[in-house]
Amino acid sequence: MRKIIPTPRWMQKSVPRIFQYLILTITSILVFIPIVILLFGSVKTTGQMYSHPYSIPNPPNWDNIIGILSTSSFWRLMKNSLIVMLSTTTITVTVCALVAFVFARMEFRGKNFFFNLFTLGLMFPINVAILPVYFVLRQMEQFGINVIDSLAGVILVQAAFQLSGNIMILRGFFTAVPQDLQDAAYIDGCTNFDFFWRIMIPLVKPSLAAVAALVMIASWNDLLVPLVVLNSDSLWTLPLGVMQFQGQYGQDLALISAFVALSSIPTIIFYFFAEKQIVSGLTAGAVKG
Repeated sequence: MRKIIPTPRWMQKSVPRIFQYLILTITSILVFIPIVILLFGSVKTTGQMYSHPYSIPNPPNWDNIIGILSTSSFWRLMKNSLIVMLSTTTITVTVCALVAFVFARMEFRGKNFFFNLFTLGLMFPINVAILPVYFVLRQMEQFGINVIDSLAGVILVQAAFQLSGNIMILRGFFTAVPQDLQDAAYIDGCTNFDFFWRIMIPLVKPSLAAVAALVMIASWNDLLVPLVVLNSDSLWTLPLGVMQFQGQYGQDLALISAFVALSSIPTIIFYFFAEKQIVSGLTAGAVKG
């Protein structure tokens, strides 16, 4: 009879962990390589970018960054991006919280039907629906609502396409609040809005912060909607600002790298501060209790 030698306990724990660290290391390298190339390219000349794209700049050339920061167009693009991001986030979080509360805590005829309509929005991403959306915006001009070539049009479209997914996220958090708490609030004389504003909002603050952070990052990095809606370069946002470094016969890769690196700094700083809120907000409803 063949004798089976059992695997040592330390090997059973160590081998899977080694593979986990190996996969995480490879994934981290694949993610950070483009970022490192971008940062190195931002302090190189265009000639160095073409001849030695992967080398460490020695010495670093800070003219690109200084030149971009010294122009008024960069700060105008920054202002437009901030206006769009803050407005889109405010509208999205407010509307999503109200709608999610209605679907989670109130009963009315056709509730499931209307909720399914919102879920259908997940099937049509902005990349697919951008052409019909543009035609709708053009038709709105017949009613005296001019949203083409305006930041209001960008805000309206971005907020509209952020509603479906975020309503579903917040609905789960609103549903997780015990029904006994709602009954006690109504017995004490709370109206629906009082219960929503005074009790529900403080309880789901982490989830609201997570949704706000995700919407802000998505709005800041959005290129397609401003590209379709905006015509005047004075209204461009930062993602569109890259086009000013592209000529008919070539493009300045060093300036583009510096511009993209500077444009990403606000989102990186924001994510470092909001990382805890994002993780805790999206995992708060994972454990019932």
